[in-house]
Amino acid sequence: MCEYRAPFVALENLMSELKLGLQLGYWGAQPPEDLVAVVQEAERLGYDSVWTAESWGSDAFTPLAWIGANTSKIRLGTSVVQLSARTPAATAMAALTLDHLSHGRVILGLGVSGPQVVEGWYGQPFAKPLARTREYVDVIRQVLRREAPVTNSGEHYPLPYTGPGSWGLGKPLRSITHPLRADLPIFLGAEGPRNVALAAEIADGWLPLYYSPYRQEVYTESLGALRPGFEIAQFLLVQISDDVEAALAPVKAMLGFYVGGMGARKRNFHLELMSRMGFEAEAHKIQELFFEGKRAEAVAAVPSAFADEISLVGPVARIRERLDAWRETPVTSLLLANRDPETLRTLAELVL
Repeated sequence: MCEYRAPFVALENLMSELKLGLQLGYWGAQPPEDLVAVVQEAERLGYDSVWTAESWGSDAFTPLAWIGANTSKIRLGTSVVQLSARTPAATAMAALTLDHLSHGRVILGLGVSGPQVVEGWYGQPFAKPLARTREYVDVIRQVLRREAPVTNSGEHYPLPYTGPGSWGLGKPLRSITHPLRADLPIFLGAEGPRNVALAAEIADGWLPLYYSPYRQEVYTESLGALRPGFEIAQFLLVQISDDVEAALAPVKAMLGFYVGGMGARKRNFHLELMSRMGFEAEAHKIQELFFEGKRAEAVAAVPSAFADEISLVGPVARIRERLDAWRETPVTSLLLANRDPETLRTLAELVL
């Protein structure tokens, strides 16, 4: 368990210091048709990064390779690669390969996912996520530094492996390929207080799921005193509309699904985070309705106030005003979940 640091002192982010990224997420039933064109437009507008995700369908690395081949400057981030999908050595191999092909543009975002996915999809145990993450990051950093053959004496990713089924012939190895960057940035996706503290301790950046600029105290103790250069890249649903309530509909749909159903009844990290952010009764009501099969009612139960705080919606003037609140946070990048070129251009004009 990592120790908490001194209380965080809010950083003053000027308009020119707040960066924009494009969050593409993971695919639904089919891949988006406008993938490359949208990213090329974002790059032209000055967006700093583009991010892809994975759940139990499309993977995070392959789309980034495709995008990287069709762009030249925009940074390529995984938000997030799931630990249980690959051994740490395999993740390091994918990251260093893509970093070479993209000429040093990769940001490796990692996350533990949740027990339903880890144990139901990957067939791996979810126990001890903090210890697993610490070991995982250490092995990746060893691979990237390439100072010596990689070893690990931890219980989760022992190298060389000597457990059940071992032939006893394993030997420590050093990557054949020389990584382009020993300091390739590693970000952690984290929600719980101890997970966030771990990100601040061992990673180069943090990928929050929900962050409210109006409730910064939720993360103050966990973040502690951030190191210079530490990045926080916040995912945001963005919708320009004169009808604020209608614009919040997709935000509520996302929250209804994640808080209601992305987790077990007794353990849902999204529900727990929403509760810590001051909406405990509402979060449990959403879950109750979701498990009763009343999904539409679960979505309707999402409070507009919470959905509004963690997104950017409304007329342009309203979005411009609410951006000021984000500039008073330690967040360094806003990752926009919107592929509409006009929306991307408007946000570029407001922020960059």
